[in-house]
Amino acid sequence: MGRQQIAVRDEVIRLGQFLKLAGVVDTGGEAKLRIQEGEARVNGEVETRRGRQLVAGDLVEFGGEVLEVVAKAGDQISAKPSS
Repeated sequence: MGRQQIAVRDEVIRLGQFLKLAGVVDTGGEAKLRIQEGEARVNGEVETRRGRQLVAGDLVEFGGEVLEVVAKAGDQISAKPSS
């Protein structure tokens, strides 16, 4: 199972929108149903909320594919300050 990088324009994207952007679902309705049925995993954990916010570096497993959220070239995503 290879990893496919999907570039996103903004700092965050919702899981349902990300699946449409990646082309693994055709509609928001399909994304909603499949996510609610537990078909999506985010960073190794089952995710049933289509509104789950994803950021650069998150890994989404869906339909036998691993999709990595990456910032679109030229976008700056600020790192969280360390404590």
